[in-house]
Amino acid sequence: MWRVTRDVCALGVALGVAGAWLGGAAGALGVAAGIALALGNFRWLVARACASTGAGGARAVWSVGAGLRFVAFAAACAGVLAAGWAHPVGLVAGLTALPCALVAHGLRSARQES
Repeated sequence: MWRVTRDVCALGVALGVAGAWLGGAAGALGVAAGIALALGNFRWLVARACASTGAGGARAVWSVGAGLRFVAFAAACAGVLAAGWAHPVGLVAGLTALPCALVAHGLRSARQES
């Protein structure tokens, strides 16, 4: 989890510089907001998955929590965009940094195992 967080932050710096160059302050803030939202969502998911026991009641609570997490995530994205603080392309660029880092770490782990 820490390696993914580190790599996403490093990628976020590069994307932030590109966003600032292409879109000004709104582009850079969009990238930063996307990175922050994606990392917060990911870290919450990992923490809850590690704490889950898998019992019947825990599954129901997990489902409700996951649904509320998505609602909060969508509301945060909508709030940032509605306030005009972030450029939409910058936000999407920031949100895509996490999947790229996860795929890279997965491919690296698969290569090391084989």
